[in-house]
Amino acid sequence: MNEEEKPSKKIISAGLKKRKKPKFQRQESWRYKRVKENWRKPRGLDSKMRKKVKGWPPSPNKGYRNEKSVRGFHPSGFRETIVKNINDLEKVNREYEAIRIAHTVGDRKRTEIINKAKDMGICILNPREMKELEEET
Repeated sequence: MNEEEKPSKKIISAGLKKRKKPKFQRQESWRYKRVKENWRKPRGLDSKMRKKVKGWPPSPNKGYRNEKSVRGFHPSGFRETIVKNINDLEKVNREYEAIRIAHTVGDRKRTEIINKAKDMGICILNPREMKELEEET
């Protein structure tokens, strides 16, 4: 690949990166196996998490939100675009967008999309190597 074929620009510059958020845990999920870690808002009257007592895990609030200019981007710095067929690759701007191949796409079409995206210099977010299919073609 020469420089023209590589994905050149990323939307997120060095100064505008997404901030890391803590992993928000469900209250008492660390204590009981039957309580999963999936976030649920604590609603108890005397709940320490609801009262935001020091030493208890953090709860989600608007202060953890990212800047408006950075929201919706993949950590790689590109905006995600779902591709379902080869014609969708023509609509992708390779400087700003990266593709994610839809889960409904089969193996044969997936390899065709991956090969054409590599030729066009488009970043693929979920490449799955199809070694057996590539050897046949």
